[in-house]
Amino acid sequence: MSTRRKFIKLSALGAGLLGGGFQYASAFAGSLGTAKRNRPVVISTWNHGIPANAAAWEILKKKGTALDAVEAGVRVPEADPEVRTVGYGGYPDREGHVTLDACIMDKDSNCGAVAFLEHIKHPISVARKVMEDTPHVMLVGEGALQFALEKGFKKENLLTPESEKDWKNWLKESKYKPVINIENHDTIGMLALDANGDLAGACTTSGAAYKMHGRVGDSPIIGAGLFVDNEVGAATATGLGEAVIRMVGSHLVVELMRQGNSPEQACKLAVDRIIAKHKDVKDLQVGFIALNKNGEYGGYCIHKGFNYAVQDKSGVKLLDGKSKF
Repeated sequence: MSTRRKFIKLSALGAGLLGGGFQYASAFAGSLGTAKRNRPVVISTWNHGIPANAAAWEILKKKGTALDAVEAGVRVPEADPEVRTVGYGGYPDREGHVTLDACIMDKDSNCGAVAFLEHIKHPISVARKVMEDTPHVMLVGEGALQFALEKGFKKENLLTPESEKDWKNWLKESKYKPVINIENHDTIGMLALDANGDLAGACTTSGAAYKMHGRVGDSPIIGAGLFVDNEVGAATATGLGEAVIRMVGSHLVVELMRQGNSPEQACKLAVDRIIAKHKDVKDLQVGFIALNKNGEYGGYCIHKGFNYAVQDKSGVKLLDGKSKF
């Protein structure tokens, strides 16, 4: 009798779960099925996303893969010394070291990352090599550098005279107070949907200016700074990495889209959750952008000042992310 009761209970539970799962999946499938598909499309954080998107678009318009597109796209700001928060020319840590973080993720949930990497101009390409040529997801520090050199990457001095001058001026007072929307929040995160309907994403940064030596933010952490689910969509983050890590922010955005929320609404709900977890957000900025399988996109942030770039068949746009404050 007890065995029969257990069987009935388990059968009822299983039916309930299956029914709930069906409703859950149906809600998401319905939200995708009602919209016109927009592809290819590429979106990225901040105004330096415009030239980055242009490089990605050259691949996408020729029916190249989203993975190739996002790597090529973020390599543009990585190599630009005028972009002081990504790659070459990025602001150093408080000891004068330029340390870089990056990750990349493809349509099959393959991913690779590097963190606390010095002397290599294109950490995103090293991250892709980690994904494709190792059994690991992340390499850091000296190990990441050794791997990069073995793969033929060139060792370079990434501290430009301009960044060195700013660092020496900072040393006079050595106050660490991030200024939102400026030097600590210009990570580039990029998401692309290709002509085949496949997604990929990349995220790369030199991290918070004048951070403690060894600090790593959200940008190279899969699920925090970037997440891609080819069944649903993709998201990437910018802003104070510690706040994003605590909420596993980009994964949260994608799961909110899975529940039927639009990209913008999913970003807003994730931002609201971050705000709820902090007593004071006056000096805290976090922004998300998201892209779903239909090519619908959106962004949202805590404070105004965050923008993101979009390129699709309709042209090039720089949009202000909607904000809570």
